[in-house]
Amino acid sequence: MDDAHSCLSSCFGKAKPYLLMVGLQFGAAGMYIITMITLNQGMSRYVLIAYRNSVAALVLAPFALLFERKIRPKMTLSVFLRIMALGFLEPVLDQNLAYLGMKYTSASYTSAIMNAVPAITFVIAAICRMERINIKELRGLAKVVGTLVTLIGALVMTLYKGPIMEFLSFGNSSTGHQTGSSGDSSGSNWILGTALILVGCCAWSAFYVLQSLTVKAYPAELTLSTLICLTGALQTSALALAMEHHASAWAIGWDSRLLAPVYTGIVSSGLTYYVQGLVMKTRGPVFVTAFNPLCMIIVAILGSIILAERIYLGSVMGGIIIAFGLYAVVWGKSKECRSVEGQVDLPIVVDPKYDAGTTLNVVDEEHCHKTVNV
Repeated sequence: MDDAHSCLSSCFGKAKPYLLMVGLQFGAAGMYIITMITLNQGMSRYVLIAYRNSVAALVLAPFALLFERKIRPKMTLSVFLRIMALGFLEPVLDQNLAYLGMKYTSASYTSAIMNAVPAITFVIAAICRMERINIKELRGLAKVVGTLVTLIGALVMTLYKGPIMEFLSFGNSSTGHQTGSSGDSSGSNWILGTALILVGCCAWSAFYVLQSLTVKAYPAELTLSTLICLTGALQTSALALAMEHHASAWAIGWDSRLLAPVYTGIVSSGLTYYVQGLVMKTRGPVFVTAFNPLCMIIVAILGSIILAERIYLGSVMGGIIIAFGLYAVVWGKSKECRSVEGQVDLPIVVDPKYDAGTTLNVVDEEHCHKTVNV
């Protein structure tokens, strides 16, 4: 009985990072649907982002104070500056640029371009030497090829529409909500919108990498997430006050204008930052971002059911390609983690005849030399 229990615990422990990341993608998909409806109803994107981060900070703060009061590390200037940078990269830069880019392009185009985040994160992590790139090893080649395949799948979903997949449409498209932007789709504005979205992707990727570094220097995930949301709330509120001078822009009611800040604040900011921090401690930023393309597939399905959106052949083809790319990256990361977990230190036995300060050369079975001071 004990063996079965330990086996189940071991299996759950190994599957936990995957389950958490898949769950986050469902939460992000819900955020996309709710936010799209709210913005289409006229809510200011600046106000929504400010409310979102404020709600996240208020919800997380009690848990951080309660559960981490004894293990909270000392705040240093370096960690504080990193937290300020994190609050600027994701809430201020990424979210605002993504919504502004959507104005000049469309919602579906924006969600597809956002799948460049895993590839950009992989490049940044490799530059920062947080990711090993060895294409001579199968796992290293899988990560590189998987990242490229994921990006190709996103481009297919964006550039190729194809016929409507009637058997995958669950609602009446005539009553569906328009997901695209009403913005000008001329060439110059389309290029500008794409550039804004790509800059937002770079900011989001930099956020992932910096969060991975910060959580190692400040290993109190709840407190760190609270501080990121708090600094993000302060910065986005200042921006919203500068852009929205009328009190009516800040008004909320018992509708999506209240649901959107509460849901996105709790799920998409607070909970997401916390779970990402937990997973990044053991898996790194590339593993976390590798699951982002799942959100686009989930949004396509939920949009068809809830918003009666049409599903096109290009979306299905792109989703299949993304699934293969995602599997390749996750497989490469899992093999890498198993390789690291399989490395054990050799026991060292020191003969009493050696005095303190003597240097020994220890040779393991693979003929790898190890120098030990005794």
